[in-house]
Amino acid sequence: MKICIINGPNLNLLGRRETSIYGSKSFELFLPELKDAFPELELEYFQSNHEGQIIDKLHETGFSGYKGIVLNAGGYTHTSVAIADAVAAIEAPVVEVHISNIFGREEFRKSSLLAKHCKGSISGFGLESYRLALHYFLSLKPRKLGFGAHK
Repeated sequence: MKICIINGPNLNLLGRRETSIYGSKSFELFLPELKDAFPELELEYFQSNHEGQIIDKLHETGFSGYKGIVLNAGGYTHTSVAIADAVAAIEAPVVEVHISNIFGREEFRKSSLLAKHCKGSISGFGLESYRLALHYFLSLKPRKLGFGAHK
């Protein structure tokens, strides 16, 4: 199952930027942990500080056989109608993630233009927010009927 993780602006600075909010680990160090924890998923990672590149990546992955997208649009979450429109337009389901609890921060961060177009939103669990999103996509995987299986 192919899943694309897309990170937006300033997330290339994880581990160095406001560590009291975003933690001390870079995403480049965290990604191998995700790949080890989810060997059944084919994870692709993309990061850009540019709105148009994020939109292009959503278009590329949203129609090309990916079973899901984990999107942390960073500050664009609160401002980008264009990214929200891209999420609404694509076929692949999107889970919105945030490292910090956006509802416990500044007023402008408490709204998401993307949320209504996403399957769900996860925030406030640090980098574990990504792991929770991947668990959601795994839950969609068809299972054999039996003890504990979902019908």
